[in-house]
Amino acid sequence: MMKEWCGVVGAISKKNRPVAREIYKGMVGLQHRGQDAAGMILSSPFYEKKGLGLVSEVINEDCFTAKGCLGVGHTRYPTTGSCLEVDVQPIKAGQITIAHNGHIANYKELKEKMEKKGYQFQGGVDNEPLLYMLIEEIKNGGGLKNAVKKVMEETEGSYSIVGIYEDRLFAFRDPWGIRPLVMGENKEMVMFGSESIVFDMNDVDYVRSIKPGELIIVDKQGKRKEEILLQKKTKNCMFEYVYFSRPESRINDKSVYLVRQRLGSYLYDEKPTEADLVICVPDSSRISAIAYAKKAGIPYVEGLIKNRYVARTFIMPSQEKRVEAVKMKLTPVREVLKGKDVIIVDDSIVRGTTMKEIIRKVKKTGAKKVHLRIHSPPIKGPCFYGVDIPTKKELVANKTGAEEIKKMLGVDSLHYLSLESLKRAIGNNICIGCLTGEYQTEYIQKLADEAE
Repeated sequence: MMKEWCGVVGAISKKNRPVAREIYKGMVGLQHRGQDAAGMILSSPFYEKKGLGLVSEVINEDCFTAKGCLGVGHTRYPTTGSCLEVDVQPIKAGQITIAHNGHIANYKELKEKMEKKGYQFQGGVDNEPLLYMLIEEIKNGGGLKNAVKKVMEETEGSYSIVGIYEDRLFAFRDPWGIRPLVMGENKEMVMFGSESIVFDMNDVDYVRSIKPGELIIVDKQGKRKEEILLQKKTKNCMFEYVYFSRPESRINDKSVYLVRQRLGSYLYDEKPTEADLVICVPDSSRISAIAYAKKAGIPYVEGLIKNRYVARTFIMPSQEKRVEAVKMKLTPVREVLKGKDVIIVDDSIVRGTTMKEIIRKVKKTGAKKVHLRIHSPPIKGPCFYGVDIPTKKELVANKTGAEEIKKMLGVDSLHYLSLESLKRAIGNNICIGCLTGEYQTEYIQKLADEAE
């Protein structure tokens, strides 16, 4: 089954003007969330462009001639297996188009249910059952609001969705608010996106985060209907702050930059360490590394230089590709590290093999001592909400303690941020199933308990 951790963007003009350019720029802003495939669908009039590759490769500036005054876009990241053209989002059937960020845990059950109703599935993307559920409920006279509520009631997992229906733009979020979704507006248009960077790229003002279980419908005059249809206890994904989101973004009405500053500061409070310098593993840990160094009174330097033409290693589809990418992606600066006691700050350790390669390269340059500081707690369990951590056996912290991991990596010391400090930095309303093994629903808990 496919799992999606992606980026979504939607826009509707209040002045009946084309929005292709704004959606394209928003997708470029979300390119870090997926480099595998990209797609855009516009309405009034209809336009569609989808394919495998980066946004600039799939949806070039030819799209700027499209006249659609509302539309949605999607960037997809690679997971286990390959991505087929048929699985590229957004997906459309009848009058409904949707783009999705998250993971539908009960995809198989929902698929079987909709197949029994006569729907034929075109691919393996996990939001296709949701599209047909919306169509079925609307066909039966329920309207969009009731259709979305039914999706919320019957779907297990995470989903932040933007879509088109009858020349209106709509957006909704799962009742737990696991995946981020934000809204922006200016005098020209209303926009939705996975992160507020979508608005920054388009000179659109940030309005707020979409609430868990909320549906927002926007017409061509920019008038909004907003309603919370089903809400549980908020559980925002902690990994969005730790790793995935861009630091200049706002998600869940919080600054990712400020959260990462706190992570680094608390990391120092928990484990002060004498050293000559602090470096980060670029890029998601840079802000926390700077905060750690400032509090420690130790110089922060760029000791690992990143090749920006190599994709993010965590989201690569195989371990071999991840390790090979690290070799190409990060180069230690010998003149900076040689003969020094070095503190390396990173966001997380998942499988451990890529970090082991980084440590090997740093030591090979002549670093005298290497202390590793991780600005999140150990990841011990699988994720069923959109992060590609499918099995416990892949997770080094699930089977090995910190002392053993330290020896395996070849570092002089290792410290993970505590769960208490993580909550202090982000807030208590976070999903931490991958850290504690405790999940939101009985269905997901059963999946986790049965996972190997």
